[in-house]
Amino acid sequence: MRRWLVAAVLACCGSAANGQAWVQAPAPGTAFTRHVDPFIGTDGTGHVTPGATVPFGMVFPAPDNADRGWSYSAGYQFRNPRILGFSNTHHSGAGIPELGDVLLQPRSGWRWTAATRDFGAVKSDEHARPGHYGVRLAAHGVRVELTAAPKVALQRYRFDRPGRVQVLVDLQHGLHFVDGPAALAAEVTARDDGLQGTVWRRNWVERQLSFVVQFSHPVLRRQTLPARAGEKAPRLLLDFDLGRGRVLEARIALSTVDEAGARGNLATAAGRGFDDVRAAADAEWNALLGRIRIGGDARTMRLFYSALYRALQHPSDIADADGRVRGPRGEVMQAPGGVYYSTLSLWDTFRASHPLFTLVVPERVPGFVNTMLAHHRQMGWLPLWTSWGRETYTMIGNPALPVIADALRKGFGAEGAIDEHAALAAMVETGTRERPDAPAWAQRDWSVLDRHGYLPFDLQPGESVSKTAEWGLGDAAVAAVAGRLGEAGLAERFRARSRSWLNLFDDETGTLRGKDSQGRWRTPFDPVRATSPMRNPGDYTEANAWQYTATPALHDVEGFLARLGGPKALEDWLDRFFRLPVPSPDKLLGQEAMIGQYAHGNEPSHHITWLYAWTDAPHKGQRLRERIVRRFYGTGPDGLAGNDDVGQMSAWLVFAMLGLYPAQPFSGEYALGSPMVDAELHLGPDRVVSIAGRGWRAQWNGVAVDGPTISHATLVQGGTLRLR
Repeated sequence: MRRWLVAAVLACCGSAANGQAWVQAPAPGTAFTRHVDPFIGTDGTGHVTPGATVPFGMVFPAPDNADRGWSYSAGYQFRNPRILGFSNTHHSGAGIPELGDVLLQPRSGWRWTAATRDFGAVKSDEHARPGHYGVRLAAHGVRVELTAAPKVALQRYRFDRPGRVQVLVDLQHGLHFVDGPAALAAEVTARDDGLQGTVWRRNWVERQLSFVVQFSHPVLRRQTLPARAGEKAPRLLLDFDLGRGRVLEARIALSTVDEAGARGNLATAAGRGFDDVRAAADAEWNALLGRIRIGGDARTMRLFYSALYRALQHPSDIADADGRVRGPRGEVMQAPGGVYYSTLSLWDTFRASHPLFTLVVPERVPGFVNTMLAHHRQMGWLPLWTSWGRETYTMIGNPALPVIADALRKGFGAEGAIDEHAALAAMVETGTRERPDAPAWAQRDWSVLDRHGYLPFDLQPGESVSKTAEWGLGDAAVAAVAGRLGEAGLAERFRARSRSWLNLFDDETGTLRGKDSQGRWRTPFDPVRATSPMRNPGDYTEANAWQYTATPALHDVEGFLARLGGPKALEDWLDRFFRLPVPSPDKLLGQEAMIGQYAHGNEPSHHITWLYAWTDAPHKGQRLRERIVRRFYGTGPDGLAGNDDVGQMSAWLVFAMLGLYPAQPFSGEYALGSPMVDAELHLGPDRVVSIAGRGWRAQWNGVAVDGPTISHATLVQGGTLRLR
């Protein structure tokens, strides 16, 4: 067994839970960013980009090796030696390619012409840290650096020779999920110092982006390259003469609304040099990472702070500086409180990422929820997975519901920061309103569930068991908020529907099993056979029967425990779960990073080791978590065994190392494990949580904790959590 033996150190940063941020500078010489390696997860299926961003920033300039394919969901693979250029928006850790807007590529001299076909170059001397990325393109005679402000991407080019240089501006480029060019149309206007315009695109979502590109030297000449088949947006060559200079800088700002919005965003970084912006990005990351302080050897520090860094990159605030934003139906609205978050991968992040935000960045939590409510006002239901503010209809269930319930349960609606009654109304409507304009493959209505008490596989084409379980999770979240607000009848209505999973529990196999509209079990049935709608369709979503059977424990661990037969039966079920192998696991079916039936590479399994806390053998879950950390997390480019899912894999690691986990995400409780580090969480001025010790008996401020959990309300008061 491996231990992380560390000493606690002092902390300095935090924020108030009512949304009013406070900032206290780290002690001189404290540099948490030096422990972060942005290349972790960039090789393989982690789908991480090493580009430069600030926490929750609108822009994310980064290198792109390719423009399509699942492996290039973030545009980058560490082992690919060629760089096509540097685009300015990315999802880091997502599972579908999207964004990659306004690609720039520099080179020394005026060698590129209209006949040039290949603008890529082999990379060398590549490095990155939070808020900064750098690489040398020897064949192009240039070193490229990237940094970012919240709404402006900055690119700096240092050429080997002074004088003439060129920059490719590729507006056709994007990260493609669909085949063929994704740009539908474009309007571009030349400026003395660059260009601006608007591009309309269709890929994962249909969206509009306006942009401004501003260079530090005037453009001497520009030419539009010949369009390739199907292209609707231009690629332009810009020529510059730097005289005796060797440095050219580019600033890129974007807007979901219009070019005026992009210009306003550009103005937010006016008067600030590249190095100033880079230093500010580092300082912002340093302050945020410093809200959790651990100590330890170099590997431990790198593992932990790199995970915390990845967990805090998204969601992305895409509101313009004037507060305007284009919502899910393409209509312009005013962002609530001036912020509007996208890159909401909610099916993934409701489990650990959003609960982590309530501890580490509580000042942002009302903004997350108010964004979802604004989405509802335009769309008619709460978001599923949004990109650039538009709904992708990706994944199942209604995962905004547990996120909102978690925030309200923890008191983030206090003093009107969130309109709790409006939130409940939006949740009810999301759980009842028909969606006739949703895609054919997405959820459209509730009639089948209401009629049968579950989703029969002969009436629900695909994922019937997974959807029954996940719709029940959303129903339980509605019931929790309704109960909180005194709506007893409404609470009972949704609580009853949240128990639909019981109609699919098969005593013979101990799993959730498909059933038809006549009440007959699916036959033949193999509970270890995984299914997914895009590959091997069946009753489960990127998982098998074993993996989805524990889903009800996310909202009703006591009911799950009772249905199995009590703590010993739960322990036996878990023991079998972690021993029973999956033959020929397929990562495209969510079967990645396996321990028995447990698939750490996909989210439905993430809470399952923590269920041992409700048995008489909590140590078994802890040994498994230590094994998961050893096997599936590393400090090299291949250090993520599975898609990071916009920070969920990383948030899991942060919680696991702290010895806490939101096993029931909107319960207001954290399951207790044994910490792998000693730590201090700084939750606000004079509110510090110290975590120390190894063992299974928890004490809070010297008093034994009764039960397997500790409440959020207790933690945020500050105190000492010691495990013995």
